[in-house]
Amino acid sequence: MNEKYLKSLSEEEKYILRDKGTEKPFSGVYNDFYDAGVFICRACKSPLYESNTKFNSGCGWPSFDDQIDGAINCYEDLSGGRVRTEICCAKCDGHLGHVFYGENLTIKNTRHCVNSLSIQFKAYKNLELLTLAGGNFWYLDKLYRNLTGVYLLHVGYMGGKIEHSTYEQVQSGKTNHSEVVQIYFEPSIISYRHILSVFFNHCIYLNKKLKLVNNWHKPIIYFNSKEQKEQAENLLSNHSAKASCLATIQLKAETVFFRAEEQHQNYINKKNV
Repeated sequence: MNEKYLKSLSEEEKYILRDKGTEKPFSGVYNDFYDAGVFICRACKSPLYESNTKFNSGCGWPSFDDQIDGAINCYEDLSGGRVRTEICCAKCDGHLGHVFYGENLTIKNTRHCVNSLSIQFKAYKNLELLTLAGGNFWYLDKLYRNLTGVYLLHVGYMGGKIEHSTYEQVQSGKTNHSEVVQIYFEPSIISYRHILSVFFNHCIYLNKKLKLVNNWHKPIIYFNSKEQKEQAENLLSNHSAKASCLATIQLKAETVFFRAEEQHQNYINKKNV
């Protein structure tokens, strides 16, 4: 690496980026981190990974199933008596980690295993966040994942009294969680109003399909600002005249979101059902 890229790095960061070291598994700040933004090289600040390619592989290091075009160089790595593919920043050649294929962890079947000390996160400030509950979160995921203007989407649990509940615990009804989908969207491309209109149509369908809905599948709009609450109240008032079932949708203040297990993320597309 060029010395100019090393000046601002700590000794730990140099050990990873220059000396091709590895941080301890589950120790990195970005291992369990899923905000919306872009991950850049810690040394040269070049963009490497969009956060919508990050997933939980369970390996103990940040994992991504795709790179920003042209951001990564790959090299054969014969260290440790095995053959691996090393990944480095294409601009400064700083060591990031290794890439693996054929593990069937995501649809792209690729895992970039990256050290947290090799990267930095830059949040997208122009995105808005919305959390919805209504029926099984697999179908809410399917409903919104590919809408233009939706940048990032996670399924998970909200509103319960037990931290980091499992899917099985939530399904038991004892945790008081709702199955939710958390959506990061670009308001200039897709409006809050449009997202809720899609949700209302989903709730009408849900009401026709399932007359009795489990507590963890009840329709809820979680708001995170006064503006979101007021918009949701106005939209609900206007739409309830068209379908009485929409009057059962609850409005609640957003609480702590717990991301669901990786097998539930993008579930329907992964299962091809």
